[in-house]
Amino acid sequence: MPLDRLPFAPPLEPMLAKASAALPDGEGWLYEPKWDGFRAIVFRDGDEVLIQSRDLKPLDRYFPELAAPLRASLPERCVVDGEVVIAADGALQFEALLLRIHPAASRVKMLAEGSPASFVAWDLLALDGDDLRGVPQGERRARLEAAFAAVAPPVHLTPATHDRALAADWFDRFEGAGLDGVVAKRLDAPYQPGKRAMLKIKHQRTADCVVAGFRWHKNGPGTHVGSLLLGLFDDDGKLNHVGITSSFTWDRRASILEELAPLRVNAVEGHPWREWAEWAGWGDAEASGQRLPGATSRWNRGKDLSWEPLRAERVVEVAYDHLQGSRFRHATTFVRWRLDKRPSDCRYDQLEETAAFEIARIFGST
Repeated sequence: MPLDRLPFAPPLEPMLAKASAALPDGEGWLYEPKWDGFRAIVFRDGDEVLIQSRDLKPLDRYFPELAAPLRASLPERCVVDGEVVIAADGALQFEALLLRIHPAASRVKMLAEGSPASFVAWDLLALDGDDLRGVPQGERRARLEAAFAAVAPPVHLTPATHDRALAADWFDRFEGAGLDGVVAKRLDAPYQPGKRAMLKIKHQRTADCVVAGFRWHKNGPGTHVGSLLLGLFDDDGKLNHVGITSSFTWDRRASILEELAPLRVNAVEGHPWREWAEWAGWGDAEASGQRLPGATSRWNRGKDLSWEPLRAERVVEVAYDHLQGSRFRHATTFVRWRLDKRPSDCRYDQLEETAAFEIARIFGST
């Protein structure tokens, strides 16, 4: 794809964010909601459009429905940083994005028709022949607002504010719509590709979970624990796989394996996830959108996600940011063992719930 008339060519390393425990104080900050989607930098030169992922690969084949709206809404020549999201039922649907990473064009087309994606823009990096990466954030935002004044769904301009109090309100209210938190950017800062030059303030809570299995470290079976598989009981008494925790030092991985050794004895017999082994290759489970401990990774088809069962008798406390449907959105952080807790106490009803905030109020009709 030529994109010859742009001031710089793809790929471009996106500017990144580092975690912060709280919103920054003082003047000179721009605050935006933190969208929970696929990071995307869009290059447009006339009819030529390229959607680049965070890891510098094209995303276009996975979101074919965005090409025409981007041509209709974006300036004739521009580079725009933002996020590809899918919204439904008043909230962002990250799982629907994951389903798009599929080798079959026919399946991608079917999903695009049933759950179309949107593009949310938050930074303008080039316009016409001007390279704006060295321009201060505040001026880039003003030019982005002018350039996107007439955009229509499914292309959107992210909300932004200089008001810390409003950003704090967004942090609380927008979570119900599936947003990750708030991003803070210095108004006087240039765009810094590949640098963690923004701040991200994300929700984090703790939960007590059943440890029902583990995966070996990538070095191979018999070496160290790679991650623990977590479960929570629903109202029907079913233990659901809700995610993993893997934040251990090398020495801790070895000691955890010793601690869990007694739970490996007779673990398969009566295990609540035993029936999952009946799905040969996990193909049916993946197609249905279920997230099972042994499901194939969409990001790395060769990655071994096989797991070792444990008797579901040990409870662990983990820190998490938020729940996406019935699962933790991201990998959790190990806090401590809870030997004082019974596995039966590890239920969904312990989790803090946030009322849904209608996503249409943030960026229009979806």
